[in-house]
Amino acid sequence: MEIIFSNHSLDKIKERGTNKEEIEIAIRLGERVPAKKGRIAFRKNFNFENHWKGRYYQGKQMMPVIVEEGNNYVVITVYVFFIGGEK
Repeated sequence: MEIIFSNHSLDKIKERGTNKEEIEIAIRLGERVPAKKGRIAFRKNFNFENHWKGRYYQGKQMMPVIVEEGNNYVVITVYVFFIGGEK
């Protein structure tokens, strides 16, 4: 399946602390879960070991939300959850 990014998802990528490569990995290797309105989400945890918006986090969970259109996955939006941290 080809992965296509909606304009909304492209707007949210930087705002939410991710990039196209991570989203594609989450879709290809993540856990497939149902989402609202008949959509599909994929969950994938990544090591992060870095700062985001002034706080240190050990990891982050990517959750792109897609719809299937023919042979394409269209990324509608993406959620990022930052996890853990002490530094």
